[in-house]
Amino acid sequence: MIKDRLGAGMPRERNEHLVALLLEARWSRAEAAAAYNRVAAETMSGSIAENSQIGRSHVSMWVGGTKPQGVAPSILCQAFTRRLRREITPQEAGFTEETPSAQGALDWSADPLTALSDLGRSVDSERRRFLANGVFSAAALALPDEPWWDSTARTPAATLTTGKRVGRGDVETVKELTVAFSRMDQRRGGGHGRRAVDQYLGHEVRTFLRGQFIDDITRRAMLAASAELAYVSGWMAFDNSEHAVALSRFNTAVKLAARAGDAPLSGHILRAMAHQALDLGFRADALRISDASIRGARYTDATPRERALLGVVHARTLAANHQRSAASRALLRAEDDLANAHDGIVEPDRTFFFGEASLAHETACTLRDLGDAQQAVKEFRRSVRTRGSAFRRTHAVTLGYLGAVQIAQGGVEEACSTWSNVLDSMEDGIYSGRARQTVVDMRRLMSPYRRRGIPALRQLDARAAAYLAQVD
Repeated sequence: MIKDRLGAGMPRERNEHLVALLLEARWSRAEAAAAYNRVAAETMSGSIAENSQIGRSHVSMWVGGTKPQGVAPSILCQAFTRRLRREITPQEAGFTEETPSAQGALDWSADPLTALSDLGRSVDSERRRFLANGVFSAAALALPDEPWWDSTARTPAATLTTGKRVGRGDVETVKELTVAFSRMDQRRGGGHGRRAVDQYLGHEVRTFLRGQFIDDITRRAMLAASAELAYVSGWMAFDNSEHAVALSRFNTAVKLAARAGDAPLSGHILRAMAHQALDLGFRADALRISDASIRGARYTDATPRERALLGVVHARTLAANHQRSAASRALLRAEDDLANAHDGIVEPDRTFFFGEASLAHETACTLRDLGDAQQAVKEFRRSVRTRGSAFRRTHAVTLGYLGAVQIAQGGVEEACSTWSNVLDSMEDGIYSGRARQTVVDMRRLMSPYRRRGIPALRQLDARAAAYLAQVD
């Protein structure tokens, strides 16, 4: 029963650590319970999720000294981490027991084909497995050491006497589907179609990887193509706020890219992992992973356009860790790299879509974190102005960030106008946890102004509340 799993029992000494976190987060106990439920929903579905929902009474019990059990401390700490934008450990929250997710480092020695075979299981089975392994945590962000990369790239091809014959046409098929799914993600968000990606990975792609290749070049090309499709699945899960699933897919993608010997592709997947860690408040871990993404051949063997993307995310992680000078230098280097991406350079057939709008978006986030709100607004606007219509999900996220900076500067009506465009996009069929979070954030940021009788704010708040009621 949920009562047992969440730590029912005799009350103990009042948990002052948890009280302090609630005050810092400016959460009521009901709001803390709602945040807990959002994180728990990432790893559970159906009846599991329904039976694992908590209410304010559970938070009150924990404040009173009752110890939550199982993964509950990690879920609550993850909710606080996202709210406070810094890592909150079970110890800081007053829960001293070790939890499953605190031990849940990714297994870099595991065969990626085993992970792909797991994708053929049912959705509920997959969600139960992630629940058993805990939620996204700092422990899961540990990377392998450098010798691992070299030894993995030298992994010999499996010799099969039977199996599907795999040629270049099969590689192109995987690439074409990767592009199609990635474009759908950009238009509709990661909540639309990800399980179809996983089904393809778990069946057709796994069959290709266990087949007989016509030569080693084709083998490595198929490994790289499969890695990029696993990356797309991970990015879609990240966008849809399924963070434990996303990290598992990124782990599989890195392994496949490393076996392919494709260092720049490995760098891009690490860049995505750093981006996710940063969004969830794991700033130091994000910087460490981003450092790894630009180390050695992952950066030097990449094209200028690829280096620009790696570099601008590195700038963001530096800014988030208060390394102002280094962040500024990284931004300038990323701008130079993108400026050098002229038509004469052959780019790999990637799905990363990095151009001026993306650079402006990431630059704006970096400047925002450096405290330069005026320049951040300018870059967010440049991103909105230069982004194509195919990137509607990212467009909505950019507008959400822009509105947050505007209202922080006192431009309430200006922010409302910006956020109205976010809701226009969201109501037109975007399925994205990140985009949804911009709506949650806008309501929170509007809260101090609700009593001022601002018509635009009142109308927008009502629209936002109605939207969230429909999707929750």
